[in-house]
Amino acid sequence: MAWRIDEAVTRGEIDNRTEGRTIGRIWLAGRDEPLQLRLDGDCWRDLAGSLLTFENASPREDPEAIGLSSDQSGIVGDMTASRKCRVPAVSEEEIQRLYQNQQEIPCEWRNVLSLEWFSEVNGRVVIESHRYRLRVSPHEWSMDEDEEEAQKLANLHAMRDFMAQVIRRRETPDGEFETEVELDEFAWEERLKESDRLTDAYQEVLEKYMDDSDSERKEAFVMGWDGLLDALAEREEEGGDDEEDEPFSDTSLFDEEDSEDGFFEADDDPLGDDDEDDHPLQVKARELALRAMDVVQRDAAPGTPAYRVVSLLLQVSGKMAAALNGRGSGYEPETGYVLALLKRCLNWLNEAVGACQELMAAEEDPDQLAALSHIRTSAFEIRDAITELRRELK
Repeated sequence: MAWRIDEAVTRGEIDNRTEGRTIGRIWLAGRDEPLQLRLDGDCWRDLAGSLLTFENASPREDPEAIGLSSDQSGIVGDMTASRKCRVPAVSEEEIQRLYQNQQEIPCEWRNVLSLEWFSEVNGRVVIESHRYRLRVSPHEWSMDEDEEEAQKLANLHAMRDFMAQVIRRRETPDGEFETEVELDEFAWEERLKESDRLTDAYQEVLEKYMDDSDSERKEAFVMGWDGLLDALAEREEEGGDDEEDEPFSDTSLFDEEDSEDGFFEADDDPLGDDDEDDHPLQVKARELALRAMDVVQRDAAPGTPAYRVVSLLLQVSGKMAAALNGRGSGYEPETGYVLALLKRCLNWLNEAVGACQELMAAEEDPDQLAALSHIRTSAFEIRDAITELRRELK
């Protein structure tokens, strides 16, 4: 997905003094040579026709950012220093304290430097920060409102093209429907991978347009949901934008292609429901996830072994609920679908066991060590049971 490199930036410059062309150099912590930007297109009105220089007073080296190509040729995205965003009004230490005490974090609206471009080598690259020191030269040419709207529309199309490359939808010939032949495990795995890509893409689109006044329409356009765009247009024609109207959420307005992209899976609740139709193996996975939540550190930061143990076991429980539960109600998923989900559960269980092993290696309290050992043993048992179930289904 997008490369977000704002923390690694030490200094940089964006030069849009030539109309239709934006160039620049950006230096990153841990790299000697700067990124060289050669982009088609213009910045927004506040930066169009000028030279922007910026500096980060507290850069942090980012190993991933170091891997960026020096050649950043491509297409300009949204580039502006006047975008309004809500940012925390307190220090990072205070944010952590408020978060741990489940208290509201005070925020305020500020101008944020937002630099986005689409590199031919690396794809979408984003810099967003309100902490940089900025200097903007006098404008050598001026952009009017119509020209700015045209540039924003071009940026929207660039974002749509990029997301289409990320999602990589399966194509069906015009006028043809997919046959209702039961798919095998490998075909379902490809569909699930497409669903993963769609989820990641939509999360990125939500983050980009969440504060936009026209977020619904832009999100639908960028994601390629033309059926939803038509429905939004119909709602507007019918006067559905009145304040008393409920938020737009009718999933029936997705066309057939949209629903296929989204893979709205049956019962994807991470902990499942206490129902008599629950599969015994899923019940065991749910109980293990709940036990892990009681044993490991509750406020663990993302990426830590404790966080990974819980999140991975919750994923296992949720996907097993989607694959195995509710069969007594008449719902019978395809065997290939179940096999594909169970294979993913095996991978997550292996990762959870590894994270649990990390916790055990650093643990000194004998009681906590015993509890972690029990979690690891239970994960092994569920993994063995899934392996046997997959063998039976095959």
